[in-house]
Amino acid sequence: MEKIIIDKISEIIDKQSKKTLKELDAIKRVTILSNNVVDIEIEIDDILHQDHIKREVAKIVKLELKYPGVKIEIKGKENEVLSNEEEKNKVRYIAIASGKGGVGKSTVTANLANALSKLGKKVGIIDVDIYGASIPFIFGMEIKPLDLDSKGKIIPARYENLEIISTEFFVPKDKPLMWRAPIASQMTEMFFESVSWQQELDFIIIDMPPGTGDIAIDVRELVPKSEMIIVTNPNVSAANIAVKAGLGSRELGHNIKGVIENMSFYYNACSKEKEYLFGEGGGSLVAEKLGVDLLAQIPITKPNDFDNLYDYNGLQGKTYLLLAKKFTEENNG
Repeated sequence: MEKIIIDKISEIIDKQSKKTLKELDAIKRVTILSNNVVDIEIEIDDILHQDHIKREVAKIVKLELKYPGVKIEIKGKENEVLSNEEEKNKVRYIAIASGKGGVGKSTVTANLANALSKLGKKVGIIDVDIYGASIPFIFGMEIKPLDLDSKGKIIPARYENLEIISTEFFVPKDKPLMWRAPIASQMTEMFFESVSWQQELDFIIIDMPPGTGDIAIDVRELVPKSEMIIVTNPNVSAANIAVKAGLGSRELGHNIKGVIENMSFYYNACSKEKEYLFGEGGGSLVAEKLGVDLLAQIPITKPNDFDNLYDYNGLQGKTYLLLAKKFTEENNG
């Protein structure tokens, strides 16, 4: 089966040299992994057009040959992994993922991004939860079409100093998306390659869809150096699904940074005690199984106090600020 893949992708033409990958002897590795994802290594001199080669390889492997996913590593002739434009500018990509919906992944994304912004960092959010986009609603943003810059790239929406891109800005209000995976993948690719960020960003926080489907594979291909945080709640059932998502993400090549346990406890102001509404131990379980740190345990508030963006004088807000400080200290270090 590897030979069929090699024969197909060998005919891709490198735009700089005008030669095929076969003529350049550029295909160094093609392996079909246990989950049927294809792992490919290509060695070329052409830095400017590596994204074109990645797209063409992905089209052949995923659309023509019907494999569920592909990992593509492009190296220079001196074995230096080529980075995309954003990585060369030292943007730090942090993907927020979960095993299932309903654990507060998007709320974590929004509040972590907002906390980083409050600490003076320039932050963008890419909402690739294509079918369940909620980031604009969390920020209470007006949903309207986005403008293009002089080069035809999309100018992201703004919330204070945050820059935000989401499918919600591209579809009519309340219209459900019923796209097949290739279209969702095209939208994901557009968010990473066709957005004109208006600031020199320090961080891009990525709101992932639940699970480890096509979009998780796409993000791994588009930003190989992205870090991933797994969000769970304290419930053991949710934690077990989060473990599977983490292990699956790692198999795809994602770097798992750590775990956030959301809705960890409710602080009872009368008794001055924590009440564990969803049980205990889910976050620790996921962190232990994945061999990573439990980065934070985010409390839950009672409904009438709930706000998607937490007050930084409150317990939740302070927890996010502490987490954001960890990341800024790592960047500064």
